[in-house]
Amino acid sequence: MDAATLAQMLSAQSLLAGCAAEELADIAARGTVRSFKPGTSIILQGDPGDTLWIVLKGLARVSMVAANGREIVLDYAERGAVLGEIAFLDGGERTATVEAIEPVEALGLTRAAFGEIVGKHQGLAMRLLQAMARRLRQNNTVIEADRAYTSGPRLARFLLRLMMGGEDETRLKIALSQGELGNFAGMSREQINRQLSAWADGGIVALKSGRVTVLDREALVDIAEAW
Repeated sequence: MDAATLAQMLSAQSLLAGCAAEELADIAARGTVRSFKPGTSIILQGDPGDTLWIVLKGLARVSMVAANGREIVLDYAERGAVLGEIAFLDGGERTATVEAIEPVEALGLTRAAFGEIVGKHQGLAMRLLQAMARRLRQNNTVIEADRAYTSGPRLARFLLRLMMGGEDETRLKIALSQGELGNFAGMSREQINRQLSAWADGGIVALKSGRVTVLDREALVDIAEAW
């Protein structure tokens, strides 16, 4: 793993996207690559957060168990995603569980190694703070959507978050069942079923064996922007 390869894997939204080449070189040199089989936990909610993970390959599911025992799906982490940064930075317990859905390769960086890198590169800490602030702003937008949007626009926004880019922009990154989609969007199975059935009748999505395929992305965008 070298700096150029690591830079190519980081998306524009990654916590480390703003790192300079020499910073990425130190991260790559001090990190350890580990493989995780599907169904294996990369991070467990409640565990100590002494390692930061960068997804190099595969797809992982990020979820948490609320105080009432309900599981909440927070996100699906792709290549370039940075995992475990909250507990890693504040020294507390992990706030979520990350489980590999596909075979995952991830670069792990210990807190001690990260501290040495930050000490060497003085501007890195500020850029990470800025990246964390952008992520907080994005999370606030998601919370706003949960509270302000009705079920149709809310579900459309979550489906758009799950869609592939480029030539595969009509496909979802992962084939979710309606129940799993409900956990992600914070909606009941009945709401999901009713809304998807209506969209299927309108040719916006297709439903097969409980799985969702988006047929009309532009229509979904229009719905997502409606109040």
